[in-house]
Amino acid sequence: MKVLVTGASGLLGGAVARLLLDHGHTVRSFQRRPSNVAGVEDVLGSVTDAAAVVRAVAGMDAVFHLAAKVSFAGAAEEFDRVNVDGTRTLLDAARDAGVGDLVFVSSPSVAHSGTSIVGAGAGPAVPELARGNYARSKAAAELLALAAAGPGFRVAAIRPHIVWGPGDTQLVERVLNRARSGRLPLLGHGAALIDTTYVDNAAGAIVAALSHMEAANGLALVVSNGEPRPVEELLAQICAAGGVRAPRIRVPGWLARGAGTGIEAVWSIRPGQDEPPMTRFLAEQLSTAHWFDQRRTRQVLEWEPAVSLDEGFQRLAAYYRP
Repeated sequence: MKVLVTGASGLLGGAVARLLLDHGHTVRSFQRRPSNVAGVEDVLGSVTDAAAVVRAVAGMDAVFHLAAKVSFAGAAEEFDRVNVDGTRTLLDAARDAGVGDLVFVSSPSVAHSGTSIVGAGAGPAVPELARGNYARSKAAAELLALAAAGPGFRVAAIRPHIVWGPGDTQLVERVLNRARSGRLPLLGHGAALIDTTYVDNAAGAIVAALSHMEAANGLALVVSNGEPRPVEELLAQICAAGGVRAPRIRVPGWLARGAGTGIEAVWSIRPGQDEPPMTRFLAEQLSTAHWFDQRRTRQVLEWEPAVSLDEGFQRLAAYYRP
């Protein structure tokens, strides 16, 4: 098939593009900078540019939509412009171009209202309850995508949970940088169980959706390794792989959530150069359990994770080893 991948310059998007190539598909990528994936035809542009989107989808059989604005902070209007309006533009262009299948890569945060998630499935996306502008805008975009499914145009939403691996700048590098500078506290007791997803597994599930669109059409499916671990252990494993001392300072979860709310307010007036040191959403993620029932996902996609967490941490350590 001829397949378009938006956001192939990112860790997960690049892994999806490479896996599609391995499966024998012809792959085109679409994002603002080159994907650096050998064998992929790059089309540069933004999902906010309707003319560029039309050029990108021309002649494609399927689309994997991963491009998004991802941040813990930022103006709501910018998240809406990229994540909501950009998705709408892509959906319209794909249908007009005769694309048959679209896989929308979402996030479990679209259905997370701040309380613990213990063995749950993929609940409905609720923009009004989602925490932060990223989750809210992704929830609205997922609803748009699934509502677009119809005769001749199948749509599935795949929600990989906390994706990480070698080369990851969103989670791994931030954990290591903050640990090095002593700015990575443990929130609460550090025993909250959290699901994560090694990048190869996330890419495998996303690509599997393409060959199982008849079953996945109209569904939202959460993807993870299915190996929930205490947050303290996860942070310690990442730090050990990167050769950094694990965090030892503990901060009560309620205090971190309150501080996160205050920092967000300050950041909205005077934003810093990087991500804020804490937000309410981040504090909730680090102090509450969130792990998912994977049975439906694996049944629909006929997929199993190929890389265990322990093997993933070994690969991460090899990546950082001199």
